[in-house]
Amino acid sequence: MLRIRLQRKGRKKRPIWHIVVAERHEARDGRIVERVGRYDNVTEKKEVVLNEDRILYWLDTGAQPTDTVRKILRREGILYKRHLINWGKSEEEVEKALAEWKEYRDSKKDDATSRKADYKEVLAAEEREYKEQLQKKAKQAAAEVEAEKAAEEQEDEAPKNEAEEIEAALEEAESDDSAEETTEAAQEETTEAEAEEETADEAEEETEAKEEAPEEEEKAETQEESSDDAEEESEEAAEETKDEEPAEEEKEEAKESSSDQVSTDMNAKEAIDHINNTDLDDLKGFVPENEDRVTVQRAWESKQEG
Repeated sequence: MLRIRLQRKGRKKRPIWHIVVAERHEARDGRIVERVGRYDNVTEKKEVVLNEDRILYWLDTGAQPTDTVRKILRREGILYKRHLINWGKSEEEVEKALAEWKEYRDSKKDDATSRKADYKEVLAAEEREYKEQLQKKAKQAAAEVEAEKAAEEQEDEAPKNEAEEIEAALEEAESDDSAEETTEAAQEETTEAEAEEETADEAEEETEAKEEAPEEEEKAETQEESSDDAEEESEEAAEETKDEEPAEEEKEEAKESSSDQVSTDMNAKEAIDHINNTDLDDLKGFVPENEDRVTVQRAWESKQEG
């Protein structure tokens, strides 16, 4: 059985293919019956040379082309020409039909290139829009952060003023207590002097009372200091808990935002890659209804169809 197939020629890594007619059982580089064409898809020329008359002759005699040769003949219009001849068309009709077919083929190539260019333009436009949206979001977030900082500063200033007022009141109270203590001490000295004149026993009792009074005052002062220290420690612990609670809330919000991420939070390329590399069950809710990017919608539709 005769076959129309390719025979490798040329040099290493630079092949050139001859289109030949040979017996089916012959090796690739074995004996051939006739060479009917040349196919070059590697060099700069990239040309296809066909002997149409001899190819049509061997097709009519029963030679079967391989799959690769059949694609070449279909792309060059040989099979279409043979089909028209078999239908009994004249040479003029065959040439006219081939000319129309070649125009249609060339227009399809132009359409393919234009579609690719349009797709690139759409993708670039979507990228620009996405970057603008990110910039707007960043500005809004910066404004919100600044507002929060201003509010926190105001809140911090108010408690400080209150604390200063409390401290001033405590200092005044301490000064009043010290004045009262000095007056009491002066009165006690006068009474001691009078008592010394009366009897020595009374003087001894007064001296014992003097010794006991400072001890009691020291105990009261130590109790006041311990209470002040406890209040300061409780205030510091409350501030630490306040600082820790927002950090935990921020962690929880970050987890929820990472799990609820949608396609509009990504650019077009990242969203398309995520859709192509993720299972369909895990993509539920990833593409929201407000997704208006054509490329992302196409990737989502192809994922659902596949």
